[in-house]
Amino acid sequence: MSDLAPAPTSTAVGHQPVATLTDLEIRVSDGPVLLPATSAQIHAGQVTALMGASGSGKTTLLRALIGHLPPGTTVTGSLDLLGRAPYQLSAEELRTLRRTTVAYVGQDPGSALNPRMTARRLVAELATDPSEETVMGLLAECRLPTDTGIAGRRPSALSGGQQRRVALARALARAPEVLLLDEPTAGLDATVRDEIAHLLRHLAAVRNLAVVIATHDPHLVRICADHTIRLTPKAPPGTVTRAVEHAAPVTGEDTVPDADSLTVHVPDAFFPGGRRRRPVLSDVAFSAARGAATAIIGPSGSGKTTLLRVMAGLHATHTGHLTLDGRPLAARVQRRTREQQRRVQLVPQNPLAALNPRHTIGRQLTRPLRLHAGPARLRPERVAALLAQVDLPAHYADRLPAELSGGQRQRVSIARALATAPDILLCDEVTSALDDETAASVMELLTRLRAEHRMTLIIVSHQHHLVARHTDTVHLIEDGRITESGATAALLERFNGETSPVEG
Repeated sequence: MSDLAPAPTSTAVGHQPVATLTDLEIRVSDGPVLLPATSAQIHAGQVTALMGASGSGKTTLLRALIGHLPPGTTVTGSLDLLGRAPYQLSAEELRTLRRTTVAYVGQDPGSALNPRMTARRLVAELATDPSEETVMGLLAECRLPTDTGIAGRRPSALSGGQQRRVALARALARAPEVLLLDEPTAGLDATVRDEIAHLLRHLAAVRNLAVVIATHDPHLVRICADHTIRLTPKAPPGTVTRAVEHAAPVTGEDTVPDADSLTVHVPDAFFPGGRRRRPVLSDVAFSAARGAATAIIGPSGSGKTTLLRVMAGLHATHTGHLTLDGRPLAARVQRRTREQQRRVQLVPQNPLAALNPRHTIGRQLTRPLRLHAGPARLRPERVAALLAQVDLPAHYADRLPAELSGGQRQRVSIARALATAPDILLCDEVTSALDDETAASVMELLTRLRAEHRMTLIIVSHQHHLVARHTDTVHLIEDGRITESGATAALLERFNGETSPVEG
């Protein structure tokens, strides 16, 4: 069921809604319910928030509004968007709808930006008016500092918050009537989150735009939303639960991954032709004790994800030294030994972008098993065991990623990393797009796995209450440099109640 709660400041009273949902339910044929029966209205000039636990159907509802539902889904009830039912439109009608009426920005907008195009070209590509003045105006409206040469930068040279703004400008370039945003503040620090919130209010008011956001962030909803639609998931059968054994802090042991004098540069688009490069990480020294849980915190764009990608061998352009158990570790993952590849695994922030939407969960878990584990006849048993490790029932092996909730996909992503029995698990904002209860359960899961397998856990996160509960040590990164390191409780306590770069 849903609960539509208009804010007292609502301005749409008496206006015709741009979208009306009447008992709309979406489910996989003979499978799970993706969206429980929901009735609601969405108005122009307002920000409408979709809230609910992982699996409640927030992303499914956004996709229903653009007519993009997984194959084999069954829709009951009705959805009217400006006089049309998107999921009933032809392919050509859908292209027109998405080009002229409805714009969608997903959870990981950076992955949807062409890495070879500059911010200027990305916006101009979809603009109804691609002139320089209009494009720069859109970037400025989305609060990007256009006087810094940012329009000439490629996505890899932008922070996460800047990528989201470019994606917003690109969506607005079509002059849509409805703007859909999936977790627009996931993985961002508190300052950038508030900037995005105020930007969305500005866009709704100035453009008379219907803005719909799927979010787990109650602070964002409080300062941004006019209406809240609350969705309640139907719990899937066969869900596994278990007690969690918390790992004791590890001290005085040898370090496993080690980075020394690490400096990472990317091309500076302010100087065309790649003649100059700007640092993302500068002279970073980092290490983690064997079996410890270590957090990396800091503002958006400070270099946290870059450091994880360097350790995973996915960002090879750097100077400095990487070692594993004191032995050199190649910068590029392809040049590492099979054993080194097995030992270091990365769980990315957005599992939906990392999982192949056309392959079943079982097939995706089998691939690392082919490379690193046992005979073929044992693989079905290993897949079932991996799912059990992350508290998912064995029959989920037959499902596609789109048939799972965000929390379930994150667990599958963790299971895929565990398939190689790694010694080091790198986790990049793995709870940022999850509701509080699911985020806590994922961290409990990682804590249990760390205890059972004596893994080294390295976590990038803005969620400091989870960092405080589940890690031993913290490294603070600011402007590409590690400025402080220490025991989690002591370092976070120093910043408690203060306005600082680590808030969020």
